[in-house]
Amino acid sequence: MARVHYREIEGDSGGFYALLGALGALILAGLGAAWYMEHNGHYVTGMSNRIVWGTPHVFAVFLIVAASGVLNVASIASVFGRDLYKPLARLSGLLAVTLLAGGLAVLVLDLGRADRMIVAMTHYNFMSIFAWNIFLYTGFFAVVALYLWTLFERRMNGYTKRVGLLAFLWRLVLTTGTGSIFGFLVAREPYNSALLAPLFIVMSFSFGLAIFVLVLMAACRGSGRALGDVVLDRLRNLLGVFVAAVLYFVAVYHLTNLYMARQHEVERFILWDGGIYTALFWAGQVLVGGIVPLALLFAPGASRSRGALSAAAACVIAGGLAQLYVLIIGGQAYPQMMFPDKEVASSFFDGVVASYAPSLPELVLSVGGVALALALTAVALKVLPFLPRNLADGDVDSAAS
Repeated sequence: MARVHYREIEGDSGGFYALLGALGALILAGLGAAWYMEHNGHYVTGMSNRIVWGTPHVFAVFLIVAASGVLNVASIASVFGRDLYKPLARLSGLLAVTLLAGGLAVLVLDLGRADRMIVAMTHYNFMSIFAWNIFLYTGFFAVVALYLWTLFERRMNGYTKRVGLLAFLWRLVLTTGTGSIFGFLVAREPYNSALLAPLFIVMSFSFGLAIFVLVLMAACRGSGRALGDVVLDRLRNLLGVFVAAVLYFVAVYHLTNLYMARQHEVERFILWDGGIYTALFWAGQVLVGGIVPLALLFAPGASRSRGALSAAAACVIAGGLAQLYVLIIGGQAYPQMMFPDKEVASSFFDGVVASYAPSLPELVLSVGGVALALALTAVALKVLPFLPRNLADGDVDSAAS
């Protein structure tokens, strides 16, 4: 394959600075929402002592999981030696860093008393998966930064494959750790499953690639760079495989629970009479996040359409947020099983499904984290050569053969 030439986004486009201005406004609004919740207490949110992880956690976990998955493009290039993906490796690494930064920003600001994070960083309980995740997240920043250095510095190109392999393994462990946060919570029947770790890994592939496709298409269009069908066709097929894999693992997860008698009530809650959670599962997660993207990606009339690919990627993102909402918030809303095979009722709402509705500050903080990730990406594309000058079919045909 011919040597790839990279260039930063050039010129002083009014549209670019308008985008940065809009993203900056959303970031400031998110900071304001965090201050409002911190100053007044979390009673101004929809959260309670039963729903302690709200909508910001849904967005934070989504961004963290997607950060791991978006690096898959770079892994395919560096670890598995697929030349077609090598021009995309820099952008893949950049998005991995910026998405993780946005997710962690939301996570820290949503927890309350962000200044107390120094305690978590200096006093470790290694029996807790949360303590391990601190090392996994900070290590991910370091490993991806090292990987990007091997891509940018010509003298370091010989180390790209080895560092890429380290990044590939690290992100698998990171996503396993994120899924294990829920899988290890034995007191919550909707969690407490070893299948959540591999499910989160497959989810990361799907969510990360969907974001990568949208950012790549927007960046090339905004900067006037050619983006051929060869690259998009490969990404389209890969996204379809990941979406199908997520549906498969979700089916296995629920069928496994249905096989166990003690999980029947939990599955009934999620799949049948859980109200908003059941609606989000079938309409949001399964239909919008799974069936519709597969139709848009592989239907005869839409398989070559760029608009259909963009719509499919957007549906995957929307479905992913619905999936995490059902898992994280629905898992807390379902009453804990204090005494198996007994009906529990008290003045403390034991045995009652917890109510939750996202508040405006929660939504603003969540969107602010997304805006932060996108703003960091836009600035990096402006000042450093992350994006190839040309991805036209003629330049990548030899790699695709």
